Amino acid sequence: MFKKILIANRGEIACRVIRTAKKLGIATVAVYSDADRDAMHVRLANEAVHIGPSPSSQSYIVIDKILEALGKTGADAVHPGYGFLSENAAFAEALEKEGVAFIGPPVKAIEAMGDKITSKKLAAKAGVSTVPGHMGLIEDADEAVRIASSIGFPVMIKASAGGGGKGMRIAWNEREAREGFQSSKNEAKNAFGDDRIFIEKFVTEPRHIEIQVLGDKHGNTLYLGERECSIQRRNQKVIEEAPSPFLDETTRRAMGEQAVALARAVGYHSAGTVEFIVDAERNFYFLEMNTRLQVEHPVTELVTDLDLVEQMIRVAAGEKLSFTQDDVKLEGWAIESRLYAEDPYRNFLPSIGRLTRYRPPEEGRQDDGTVIRNDTGVFEGGEISMYYDPMIAKLCAWGPDRAAAVEAMAEALDAFEVEGIGHNLPFLSAVMQQERFREGRLTTAYIAEEFADGFQGVTPDEASAMKLAAVAVTVNQALQERASQISGTIGNHRRVVGHEWVTSLAEREFQMTSGVSADGAYVRFADERAISVASDWVPGRTLATFNIDNQPMAVKVDLVGTGIRLRWRGIDVVARVRSPRVAELARLMPKKLPPDTSKMLLCPMPGVVTSITVKAGDMVEAGQSLAVVEAMKMENILRAEKRATVKRVAIAAGASLAVDELIMEFE
Repeated sequence: MFKKILIANRGEIACRVIRTAKKLGIATVAVYSDADRDAMHVRLANEAVHIGPSPSSQSYIVIDKILEALGKTGADAVHPGYGFLSENAAFAEALEKEGVAFIGPPVKAIEAMGDKITSKKLAAKAGVSTVPGHMGLIEDADEAVRIASSIGFPVMIKASAGGGGKGMRIAWNEREAREGFQSSKNEAKNAFGDDRIFIEKFVTEPRHIEIQVLGDKHGNTLYLGERECSIQRRNQKVIEEAPSPFLDETTRRAMGEQAVALARAVGYHSAGTVEFIVDAERNFYFLEMNTRLQVEHPVTELVTDLDLVEQMIRVAAGEKLSFTQDDVKLEGWAIESRLYAEDPYRNFLPSIGRLTRYRPPEEGRQDDGTVIRNDTGVFEGGEISMYYDPMIAKLCAWGPDRAAAVEAMAEALDAFEVEGIGHNLPFLSAVMQQERFREGRLTTAYIAEEFADGFQGVTPDEASAMKLAAVAVTVNQALQERASQISGTIGNHRRVVGHEWVTSLAEREFQMTSGVSADGAYVRFADERAISVASDWVPGRTLATFNIDNQPMAVKVDLVGTGIRLRWRGIDVVARVRSPRVAELARLMPKKLPPDTSKMLLCPMPGVVTSITVKAGDMVEAGQSLAVVEAMKMENILRAEKRATVKRVAIAAGASLAVDELIMEFE
């Protein structure tokens, strides 16, 4: 077994590898860039080596710098994690020359399957059904348009060395093919140092289902079931689960056996994933093979009770697999929600900054038998950098069946506190509540179909609004009673706490009475409906459990001026609890209108303006490209919302902008 492992990665996956290495009694070495000097993986490792500036192109994907770190520390093995150098054959070959073990597949397998174009050719040669497309390299945008037209729109424009949604675009027409080709090349070059692009037919209404394979160096290869990864945004997975709610045992076995056959054909060992597109009739088509550990591997670990990182280490050390295909059993159901530093209210644009509050839910087995797991690489007070992926954490929930896993995830999301940056927690919570998701009717177009106009938050129904109103009154009552106990007040001016309230939230208004009976506290509505309320909330607590009619609700509570902000199940509302007289006067107050920004182009996320495509005096049409902003390795094209004339361009290409900073004005 190895004595010391260097992790050629960062963030949560580096922390994940360190955790298993420690379990096995293996020392670890972290590498870090300027931006990651105080990162969690640096703190957790036994040793840490600085490898360069913040951009990954100058640090994490520079092979020579990793080799230098190996020389300094004497590590005898390297785990590449995912992304960066994990599927770089030259890196694996360089380690081999240095006599350092690569905790991953052999070089030939990486070369054969890591390149998306080559892998598709090999799959086709092996008789595996593949999606129609152009597997040759594409020189320029004109050729991309010609190829896309011949295949038939829509098409997928994809980086040959891609992964994690980088360098991928869907084009529905010639204009999008032209723009998407250039953006994909740019993203691929920045993220992977390889700007080769290919195009394939985009299958509408597909499911994205992948098979986890595992092999050793002694010819043993098997599959560990599937993962459903259909809920994606911009080709980036958001929610994954194992097993798939769609597959039957016959299809599962056929996909697994085909994945194993493909792995054996290239002499594969270590953990790897064969991805398929599956249509409504359960026909499946080879998409690509990822010759590395997948981001979503925890759901497979939860349903198989295997540690995939441990298996990778043991295989790299030359050990045989200690189990066979017949030993692999899928127990229960697991779901993973990727918590991203992306603002769902701004079309999921990247958000960077400091985590002023980061409190994940309690991990481990819960009282109801479900299991919560949270893989992360951040901490409260840490900073989310603009240089890397916006991943904050991977929250996983296991249950004996899918319904239990979904509910466990919903409760865990309610209990997850993240403040200081924009994040997608409300969106993840909203998905967990959707009937379509709970029924398992998923496709890769799920988000586009269910949130066609973007995410605007969750509007509470009548029952939810009443529960939150009861929470608001309970919080207000506690605040009022606390204020009444302040010492030193004039005797005949002591505050008297009332019991008649008018609560407004989410465009609703409730007349309510609070009180205490022999059975405990309650609130009663004007129609005589009563709700029992019990709570552990005290002023200053930002997360509390409210038992509403004996049903627990984990609600985030913040005081906002005279209002009470409540967040639960994707709902984010400010409740105002007033006495009847104050409520009567409040109805007479005029509403303040937001400022008019209709003639401005504001920067929607923190980032660098890589290009400005118009100048003052230009007439622009709706949909026309105005500027390109790069953030977290993704290029974002800003387009005109309507026909207008450019009055002034406020900044130049190369400028670093904050959220809502002015880019240009229109007549």
